[in-house]
Amino acid sequence: MSSKYYDKVGNYYDEDAGDFDSRYWSNPVLQQIRQIFREEVKRFDGTDMLEIGCGTGMDLVHFATIFPERNVSGIDISGEMVRLCNERKAKSGCANIEVRQGSVEDVEVIFPNRQFDVIYVFFGALNTVENLPKAAQTLKKLLRPDGTMVLTFVNKWYLGGMFLELVRFHFSKAFGRIKPVWSGYSPSKFLPSHCYSPRQIKCAFSGSSLKTQKGFSIVHPAWYYTGINRRLGKLRKYLWRTDLLLNKTFLWRFGEYTLFVFKK
Repeated sequence: MSSKYYDKVGNYYDEDAGDFDSRYWSNPVLQQIRQIFREEVKRFDGTDMLEIGCGTGMDLVHFATIFPERNVSGIDISGEMVRLCNERKAKSGCANIEVRQGSVEDVEVIFPNRQFDVIYVFFGALNTVENLPKAAQTLKKLLRPDGTMVLTFVNKWYLGGMFLELVRFHFSKAFGRIKPVWSGYSPSKFLPSHCYSPRQIKCAFSGSSLKTQKGFSIVHPAWYYTGINRRLGKLRKYLWRTDLLLNKTFLWRFGEYTLFVFKK
C-alpha cells in the first residue's frame, strides 16, 4: 500500500538498515528478548510461516534453517531492509525463504491465494501500521484455521521507562508513548508510530482466541538504557527473573514490550 505515511516509515528504515545488525549484536538485552520471542514461535507447528517486518532477515533465516521443511515468507516496508534480507538469504543457502517489500495491507496481493499456519511479528512492526484494527483483520484472514499469531508490540504503558525519564526531568520523553503519535526510539530521527495498550491490542484482535500475554522489561531496564544495564552487571539476571515472576501477575501489562499469542 503506497501512502505518504508508509513512505515516511520506509525512508526511516532505509536509513536505519546499514548498521541495524551491528547495533543489535552489541546489545545483549535485545538478543535475550529476541530468543524468547523465537522460542514462543517454535511452540507451534505448520508448513507456512509469515513474518511481518522481517528487517534484515535474521529470523527468517533462523526459522528456515531449523525448519527446512517449512515455507518461510516475510515482508518489510523498507526496500533497503529487503535488499539486505535477500543478501542474507543468498549467503544462508536457504531455498525455503521468500521475501517481498510491502505493508501488512499488501500481503494478500504479494502472496495471492495464500494462508499461513504461523504469523509472527517481533519488536513492534505493527506499531507502524496506519490502522491497527484494519491490519488485524487482514492478518486474521491470512491465518489458516487453527493457525497462530505471535505478536509483539512497543507498549504504551511502560511505567518503568516513564519513571526513569521523570527522575531525569525528561518530561516530554516520559509521556511520549501516550501521545497519539510516538516519535520512536531515536533521539535525532522522527518515526511516526503509535504505542498501544494491551486493551487496545485485544480489542483490535477480538474474535481471535487469546492464549498467551506477557510483558518484557517490567523492572529490568529496557534495551536502550545501555548505560544502566552495563552498570547493573550481574544484577541484571535477578531483574530478568523478577520480570518472569511478574508475568504471573497483572504487572505484565507494564513492560516495555508486550507479547500476545492469538489462535484462530
